[in-house]
Amino acid sequence: MKESKKAKAERIGHILDVLAETYPDAAPQLDFTNPFELLVATILSAQCTDKQVNKVTANLFPAYGTPERMAAATEAELEPYIKGCGLFKTKGKNIIAASRILVEKYNGQVPQTREELMALPGVGRKTANVVLSNAFGQPAIAVDTHVFRVSNRMGLAQAKDVEHTEEQLMENIPMEKWSIAHHWLIFHGRRVCSARNPACADCPVRPYCLHALNGKEEN
Repeated sequence: MKESKKAKAERIGHILDVLAETYPDAAPQLDFTNPFELLVATILSAQCTDKQVNKVTANLFPAYGTPERMAAATEAELEPYIKGCGLFKTKGKNIIAASRILVEKYNGQVPQTREELMALPGVGRKTANVVLSNAFGQPAIAVDTHVFRVSNRMGLAQAKDVEHTEEQLMENIPMEKWSIAHHWLIFHGRRVCSARNPACADCPVRPYCLHALNGKEEN
């Protein structure tokens, strides 16, 4: 389907309006009370559900809820708390190393720039964007598997990798909606637009979705 720049902008505007109306409760699903807890929870969330991470951090944070306490921990001490998450050995090593940097370089504070965050062990662009957006209120779009799948399926982006998807979403979505749009797309990916057997027939975005408009929708 070919569309003009104006038609594309109108279609994307309709998608965002529908998502906003459909998911007024869209919000971060990780439990945290400060930027450090969000940083740790997001590192743990790689290849792990938010629900499982929350179970882990409910026991982890009372014991190691500050950069100072985490930096002083050994990997052996930390592992029993985080073994419920996949790749826990690597994650534990990275969390301790990142905490030591926070203590030594940032006086125990989480930095507020993407470059500084991405310099921390275990922190990629997605994690950095999650922290910037949800801990510090900075406009950012974190592209996880749900956002990548849903945005490209709908036609909010048309990219083959995460980086270009993020770039296109930033171009196509007004900056003031970047952070909330991230949560809308995650909610939609979990509740309707699943990786397998998406519920196209019941999808409120269907009239504006390129997947449906191009005749590729699931029955």
